[in-house]
Amino acid sequence: MSLPAITPDAVLWSVPEEERAGRPLLLLLHGYGSNEADLFGLVPHLPDAPVIASLRAPLQAPWPIDGWSWFPLAVPGAPDPAGLDASVDAIIAWIDALPFTPTSVAAAGFSQGGAMSVHLLRRAPERFAFAGNLAGFVVAGEQPGDAVLQETRPPVFWGRGSADTVISDEAVARTTDWLPDHSTLSGRIYEGLDHSISGPELADLRAFLDRQY
Repeated sequence: MSLPAITPDAVLWSVPEEERAGRPLLLLLHGYGSNEADLFGLVPHLPDAPVIASLRAPLQAPWPIDGWSWFPLAVPGAPDPAGLDASVDAIIAWIDALPFTPTSVAAAGFSQGGAMSVHLLRRAPERFAFAGNLAGFVVAGEQPGDAVLQETRPPVFWGRGSADTVISDEAVARTTDWLPDHSTLSGRIYEGLDHSISGPELADLRAFLDRQY
């Protein structure tokens, strides 16, 4: 499975081009049916140390009509891993084509974007320093980097709401089992939170990122 390339018009940057070299790069990956402007609104609440790039997913979502997705929508929490693999390839190709080399690369995302952030680690652990998983999950099955992650245990933030009815119980259980064995996990359940991001979760993400930078 191959996807369209991530093009310059599908990326929002926190700083102008002349300020990007020699700094870490943090990718923001939106959820299903959204676009690159969605999580970009979080930038003022995130650390200044990294250059932040908010990417638009390469697949046109069937609904809403102007939305995008990282992989085809399926049973929530149980997508075909091939769809995530293809988006990982598209993201890595985009990084490789940048006119500068970041000192490190990491990703944080919501829902589908959270699943993608962890999947980047699983597919290319040597390329990505850590992940932020907001209301996302870990895809079933083995991935090429899983054994490496068991040894290196990169930092991962996982936040989810107790009232989130979008991600299946099976996907939550799978993620709960997998992350402690493959990462240095910072996790929290937010009481009463549905499939969204709350102020306390954003503050916890900021604290996690501050520790990494």
